[in-house]
Amino acid sequence: GPTTTIPASQCTTGPIQCCQSVEAANSGAGEALLGLLGIVLNDVDVLLGITCSGINVAGGGTCTAQAVCCQNNAVGGLISIGCIPVTL
Repeated sequence: GPTTTIPASQCTTGPIQCCQSVEAANSGAGEALLGLLGIVLNDVDVLLGITCSGINVAGGGTCTAQAVCCQNNAVGGLISIGCIPVTL
């Protein structure tokens, strides 16, 4: 479905992160990464954030890639699961 974007202030699931790319979990790239890392998702209709780092939004942080709000930062910044793109 269409990707929704929320304001950064509406992110309640965790810190806002800056991800180099965002892939659907059921895309080829998403499935390959999940398989490589041995992650099994019950819900593949979610977005994955790839190679993410934290943003200090309070400090006026910017993100030159894709800023996201994710439910689960599963693998130390390599993949974040359940992401929603945010506007900073």
